[in-house]
Amino acid sequence: MTTVTSCAPVRYACDEIADRFYRLIPCLSDSGKRSKLGVKVLLILLHVILVGSVFLLDSDLIRRTKKEPWYTVVYLILFAATLVQYFFTSGSSPGYVIDAMKAEHGTHATVINISKASMQSASRNGNLSSSTNSNLLGRNSRSSSSSWLKLVMDLYPPGSSSRSWTCMYCNIIQPPRSKHCHDCDKCVLQFDHHCVWLGTCIGRGNHCRFWWYIFEETILCVWTGILYITFLRSKDVKEWWEVFFTVLFLTALAFCFIFLVLLLLFHSYLVVTNQTTYELVRRRRILYLRGIPERVRPFSKGACRNIYNFCCSNDSIYTMEAVPTLEELEARAKPYTCVDIISCRCC
Repeated sequence: MTTVTSCAPVRYACDEIADRFYRLIPCLSDSGKRSKLGVKVLLILLHVILVGSVFLLDSDLIRRTKKEPWYTVVYLILFAATLVQYFFTSGSSPGYVIDAMKAEHGTHATVINISKASMQSASRNGNLSSSTNSNLLGRNSRSSSSSWLKLVMDLYPPGSSSRSWTCMYCNIIQPPRSKHCHDCDKCVLQFDHHCVWLGTCIGRGNHCRFWWYIFEETILCVWTGILYITFLRSKDVKEWWEVFFTVLFLTALAFCFIFLVLLLLFHSYLVVTNQTTYELVRRRRILYLRGIPERVRPFSKGACRNIYNFCCSNDSIYTMEAVPTLEELEARAKPYTCVDIISCRCC
C-alpha cells in the first residue's frame, strides 16, 4: 500500500509532462500516429547505422573516396534518394474512395458550402430559413449519392445489386477492385495491402511509387553488402570487434536482401498481370472473380499495356476500372496459339 502511495506523485508528474508535450505537439497525442512515427524513426536509424558503419569500419574506403570521389558520391545519392522515396511514398495518397466521390461530383464542396449557408441563414432568419436550407442540403446529398451509385453500378456486370458492394463500415458504394482498410478506416481504390513500414495503404495512387521504393532499397542493400564484403576481404589489419560487427551487419543485410528481392519479384508479377495482392490472395472471396478461372487475369490488358499504364499513364488516381464483360473473359480464357504469340497477343 505504501509503495502504491509513494509512486502516485511520480505517475502524476509523468502524466503532467506527457500532457504538456502533447499540447506542444498535438499530432503525437494519437497513439496510431506515434506508432507510425516510431516505425519511421526506427527505419531511418537502421539505414544510418548500416550505411554509416561502412565508413567508420573501412578506412580504405575513405582513401578510395579521396582518389575516386564519384563512386562514393553516387552511393550517397542512392542512399538519399531511397530515403526521399520512402517519405514520398508514405506521404502519398493510395486513392481513397471518398476522395474519388469528391473529385467526381464535388460532393464535399457542395455539402460544406450549403451547410455553412444554412447555419448562417438560420442564425439570421430563424427556423423557416433553416428548414429550407436543410431540405436543400438533403436534396443535393441525395442527388450526389444517386449519381455516384449510377456511376459505380455501370462498372459492374448487369443485374448486380448495390447491397453486394456497399461497405458496411463506410456505408458507401465500392467500385470494383476497392476494399475497406481497417488500419486507415477508409475504402481504397485498387487496394493492394496496408504497409506497416510505410504507415499507409498501397493502392492505385501510390503502387508505382511503392515499386520504385522497393527497387531502390534493393539496389542500396546490394551495394552496401558489397562494401562490407570488400572490407572483409581487404588485407588491412582488423580488430576482432570490427570483424564481429561486419559479419553481424552482413547477416542483417542478407535477410533484408532476400525479403526485398522476393517482394520486388512478386510486385513485378502483379504489375505485369495487372493484379493486386488482395485479388491474388483473396480471389475466391471477391464476388465478381469467383466464376473466373484461376489462369485468367480479368483486368490484364497485355504485359506491355499493363506496364505502360502502371508507369507512364497520365490517368487520375481516381480512375476506376470496369469488370470485363463475359465475351472479354472468354476471349482471355482461350489458350495461346502460335499465331497469338507471333501477333504478340500476350503483350
